[in-house]
Amino acid sequence: MRVLVGGGTGFIGTALSQLLKARGHEVTLVSRQPGPGRITWDELATSGLPRCDAAVNLAGENILNPLRRWNEAFQKEVLSSRLETTDLLARAITKAPQPPQAWILVTGVAYYQPSLTAEYDEDSPGGDFDFFSNLVTKWEAAARLPGDSTRQVVVRSGVVLGRGGGAIGHMLLPFRLGLGGPIGSGQQFFPWIHIGDLAGILAHALEASHVQGVLNGVAPASTTTNAEFAQALGTALGRPAFIPLPSAVVQAVFGQERAIMLLEGQKVIPRRTLATGYQYSFPELGAALKEIVA
Repeated sequence: MRVLVGGGTGFIGTALSQLLKARGHEVTLVSRQPGPGRITWDELATSGLPRCDAAVNLAGENILNPLRRWNEAFQKEVLSSRLETTDLLARAITKAPQPPQAWILVTGVAYYQPSLTAEYDEDSPGGDFDFFSNLVTKWEAAARLPGDSTRQVVVRSGVVLGRGGGAIGHMLLPFRLGLGGPIGSGQQFFPWIHIGDLAGILAHALEASHVQGVLNGVAPASTTTNAEFAQALGTALGRPAFIPLPSAVVQAVFGQERAIMLLEGQKVIPRRTLATGYQYSFPELGAALKEIVA
C-alpha cells in the first residue's frame, strides 16, 4: 500500500512510518522541508495529491510546548497548523482523479469534557465547551469528505507515551531525580496510550477495510488517575514519586487555559477500537512504562 503521511517527521509520524515500512508499505511524507521520500505542503497545494492508497494527517504544532507562551498568536498557530493542513489534504483527496481508499486524521480526547465521574466512548457527545474541544470539532469538520468513495477514520488520541518524545520526555528528569509526583490533585483521569499502540491502531485502520468513523486512541486501562500514573512511573524508574506539582505552578508555566489539559482529565474507553479487532501490545500502564524507560 502507498501511504501519504502529513506531518510524518514528528514523534508519532516516525513511529508510524517505521511500522508501515516494516509491514511492507511504501511511505511518502508531507513536510515543510523537501527531502527523499517527501513532498512539501506547497507541492501538495500546487500539484495535488500524489498517487496513494491511503492518507493520514498527523500535522500540528505541539500544544504543550513549554517554551511557547499561551497567547493569541500561539493559539492561532495551534489552530492553523491543524486546520489548514487537514483542509489541504481533504481538498486534494476530493480533487484526486483516483482518490485513496482510506483517509485518517488523528485528533484528541480533549473533545470530551473533563470530569471526575463521566465515562466517554466514541459515541459520547462533546466538542463545544472550551478552546481545545472546539479545536477538535473544527479539525474533524475540516477532514470530512463528501460521498463515500474514501473510507474516513478519526482517531482521538490520549496522552502518547513512548521513548524519545511525547509526554514522557518532559517528565523523566524530575522523576529520575526523585522529584516526580502527581500533578495538581492527582485525582483527574489520565487517558494514555503507548506510541506503539497508537501507530498500531493507525496501521490497523489503514489495512482493515471494515474500520471507519471515530476510534478512541487510548489504552483499555482507562481508569488510570494522574496520581496512579505518577506512582507507576516512579515504580518503573525505581524512584519515589510523591512530590506533587501544585496547580498554581502548572498554570504559571502553561497559562490557565492550557493547564486544563494537565490538571483535568477524562475517563475515555476505546470501545469501538476494541470492537474493530485491534489487539493492544501495551494494555497495562506498568508494562508500557517499563518498556519505555528500559
